[in-house]
Amino acid sequence: MVTTEGMEEEEKWLAEGIAAIQHNAFYMSRALDSDNLREALKYSALLLSELRTSKLSPHKYYDLYMRAFDELRKLEMFFREEDRHGCSVIDLYELVQHAGNILPRLYLLCTVGSVYIKSKEAPAKDILKDLVEMCRGIQHPTRGLFLRSYLAQISRDKLPDLGSEYEGEGDTVMDAVDFVLQNFTEMNKLWVRMQHNGPVRLKEKLEKERSELRDLVGKNLHVLSQIEGVDLEMYKDVVLPRVLEQVVNCKDEIAQYYLMDCIIQVFPDEYHLQTLETLLGACPQLQPAVDVKTVLSRLMERLSNYADSSPEVLPDFLQVEAFAKLSSAIGKVIEAQVDMPVVGAISLFVSLLTFTLRVHPDRLDYVDQVLGACVKKLSSKAKLEDSKATKQVVTLLSAPLEKYTDIVTVLTLSNYPRVMDHLDAGTNKIMATIIIESIMKNDTCVSTADKVEVLFELIKGLIKDLDETATDELDEEDFKEEQNSVARLLHMLYNDEPEEMLKIICTVRKHIMAGGPNRLTFTVPPLAFSALKLIRRLQVQDGDMAGEEVPATPKKIFQLLNEIIEALSSVPASELALRLYLQCAEAANDCELEPIAYEFFTQAFVLYEEEVADSKAQVTAIHLIIGTLQKMTVFGVENRDTLTHKATGYSAKLLKKPDQCRAVYACSHLFWVDDQDGIKDGERVLLCLKRSLRIANAAQQQANVTRGSSGPVTLFVEILNKYLYFFEKGNPQVTPAAIQSLIELIKTEMQSDATTPDTASDAFFSSTLRYIQFQKQKGGLMGEKYSPIKV
Repeated sequence: MVTTEGMEEEEKWLAEGIAAIQHNAFYMSRALDSDNLREALKYSALLLSELRTSKLSPHKYYDLYMRAFDELRKLEMFFREEDRHGCSVIDLYELVQHAGNILPRLYLLCTVGSVYIKSKEAPAKDILKDLVEMCRGIQHPTRGLFLRSYLAQISRDKLPDLGSEYEGEGDTVMDAVDFVLQNFTEMNKLWVRMQHNGPVRLKEKLEKERSELRDLVGKNLHVLSQIEGVDLEMYKDVVLPRVLEQVVNCKDEIAQYYLMDCIIQVFPDEYHLQTLETLLGACPQLQPAVDVKTVLSRLMERLSNYADSSPEVLPDFLQVEAFAKLSSAIGKVIEAQVDMPVVGAISLFVSLLTFTLRVHPDRLDYVDQVLGACVKKLSSKAKLEDSKATKQVVTLLSAPLEKYTDIVTVLTLSNYPRVMDHLDAGTNKIMATIIIESIMKNDTCVSTADKVEVLFELIKGLIKDLDETATDELDEEDFKEEQNSVARLLHMLYNDEPEEMLKIICTVRKHIMAGGPNRLTFTVPPLAFSALKLIRRLQVQDGDMAGEEVPATPKKIFQLLNEIIEALSSVPASELALRLYLQCAEAANDCELEPIAYEFFTQAFVLYEEEVADSKAQVTAIHLIIGTLQKMTVFGVENRDTLTHKATGYSAKLLKKPDQCRAVYACSHLFWVDDQDGIKDGERVLLCLKRSLRIANAAQQQANVTRGSSGPVTLFVEILNKYLYFFEKGNPQVTPAAIQSLIELIKTEMQSDATTPDTASDAFFSSTLRYIQFQKQKGGLMGEKYSPIKV
């Protein structure tokens, strides 16, 4: 670590250096103003001598260099004006070589060399060659790098490039390329040598200093990329091989990483595509510590962007077999770097897959090949434990989902589930959720049993426990959310062909039954409704299928439904099972399958008797049973009587009197179905209503005994409304006299001191009386019926 004291010392040296430069620059400027060449050279050499220091870090040395550079520009302008100093450029070139110290001599030589090339009194290539060779005289890394950087800076606009004023008379593009490559090679050697320019304990500091100077080296590659004459042929045959030779041979990880990245960034995409094999061939030869995965990832990203921006170049990718070369190179890199962590290898596969999906989205075989390579890499480990690697695998698996949007395409990838098998249980669930979200977002329909099988293999993390963690250890809210997403998914599995749809239902059933009792309450209802939907479709198509051997029949599906709902008994979820039995009974009624409908009702009653113990649940269940039974038209007299008798019996046995009363008057609808062929047994309707009235009376008396007041008259008003309903429907047993007597009873109850005042009950009764009055005033047939009733 650099101490504060050391930093202060360095600041002092820099300040002294700058002061010396400014001092000599003053006298140099005075000499220039008086056209005194000798004095100008003397003070410029003294000024440049300050760059000989070894006490400054690269960062501080750069500050010093820039001061000197600004002064050299003034000197160069002076050198150009021969009439001011009276010395030819050739003589000047000789003269500056007499400077006492080598570093000032070479800076002056480069400055005059720039003017010499511009004068065209000698071939540019000869001067450039001379300068690049002479600069070898400085082997100190920092000083040498800045000197060569100066050479590159002053020569970049004087290279014999195509169409340049310096081309011709023996000067060719090749000379420009040779000069830049030679300067690059020497600069890179100096840059690498910096690493060994101090003790090992200062390694981190040296690496930081080197990092600060990397752009000086990289600028040479930028200059190469700007040379107009460097066409694909020259790049392929000369530039790239020589640059890569230097990169590989320097055996320095910092240099190799930076220069590979530079090559990728500065040269055109088209060149990369056509020289892919050469570029990729260098990757396995790099030092093991080089971050090859980032280098390759950036290369693939550039090529992907190239393909995106110019679709017409896609045939070129196929022609050069870009995918095969990249895939092979990644394999070799992973093989060569035995210590590469798993996360590094997977991130390479992520980049390759991203490249494939962008450039060859139609080639599913390529996508599967990448996933297969990932499986091979992961095969050494049963489950991934590295969280970063796990994250990369999720990214890898999510990429095809985002690209294809249609999960059915992803289901055809044989290696997709094999990659998922290497995820831990928690991540497997996350991935399964992502898959389901993709299906829901894109409204994708999975339409064959085989694909459903593959899909459920992918989302098995949500439909069964993959490890020893019991579901009750999971967060309840998270578990509910997961299972609700599976339930939503079941509605996306659909086929118009009944036979295939039945296969899908059987496949789903096989998987969800293996998921344990806790999941069944979420997954059984959507499966049951899918089966019921299929029954409805078969019912519509029944006429078309007469006489055919049909594997998917309502009877077969009802058997399946019975088995599915029975599984809920292991949960237990008796109320849910009861609701589903009633739904099935209704469907069997529509299919006119009386024995099956009766069986489902029997199951519902058995559940009610044996499993439903909670009084609130009993009330809900009995009303559901009554409501469903009322809609049944398939039952014969005997079966209907049996079931009706059961329903009324259970209604009268409810725990609370008000619940009994409401259930019993609801049973009255079982004896009067308002259809053309519906049952209309007025006597039994009246029997139910009278029975409910007795229970309401008993409830009032019970309240009087326990609380000293009989409570509100709501039950009586509700029964009055039932009377009015059946009266309007033409039940002869419900007479105006019976209604009148009930109205009187309610009024008496309301006036009783024992009755608790209740505004809701009062409003209900008033509203009912207004309705009767309205019907009376309406006239017509209904008005006549209501006329005997006095309100």
